[in-house]
Amino acid sequence: MLERNWFENEHINYTWTDIEEISINIQKAVIASEDQRFFLHNGIDKEALNKALKHNKKNPKKRRRGASTITMQTAKNVFLWNGRSYFRKLLEGYFSILIDAVWGKERVMEVYLNVIEWDNGVYGINQASKTYFNKQPRLLSKKEASLLTAILPNPRKWNANKPTNYINKRASKIQKDMYYIKLEY
Repeated sequence: MLERNWFENEHINYTWTDIEEISINIQKAVIASEDQRFFLHNGIDKEALNKALKHNKKNPKKRRRGASTITMQTAKNVFLWNGRSYFRKLLEGYFSILIDAVWGKERVMEVYLNVIEWDNGVYGINQASKTYFNKQPRLLSKKEASLLTAILPNPRKWNANKPTNYINKRASKIQKDMYYIKLEY
């Protein structure tokens, strides 16, 4: 947020929202989409990391597969800078293990939903739910939560109000996967 505001002069729409005021639908949706093993790892999903390394080694010319967990994305967004380097990734891993141990899963989720970008200048679930659906984040339906989550890989390109066929299919899959997510805070 600071980087975009300071260096790109982007106006930031932002309001913090406590986890109690955030729909469980959006919490389940981001877990279903971004990190299905969220409650099974210590901030770094070693299983997903190994799969990504094997895939990327086997397919060097294809789009690289990542293994960032919700905790790792939170660590990057809160403590680090954008960019790709082994040093930054090493710091991201360190912070991920640390915040997972100190904060716990519920706090990680709360911070994640409050710092991620949902559109140009729209940060945090409060602004996203108001921008796209004109409602408080505690009132998001399963469909709305899945649409919001479906745009997360590229929120500056996709729009939850005007979903493409790809986003609709992605949202539908996320909504089905939400059924299997049990919040374990």
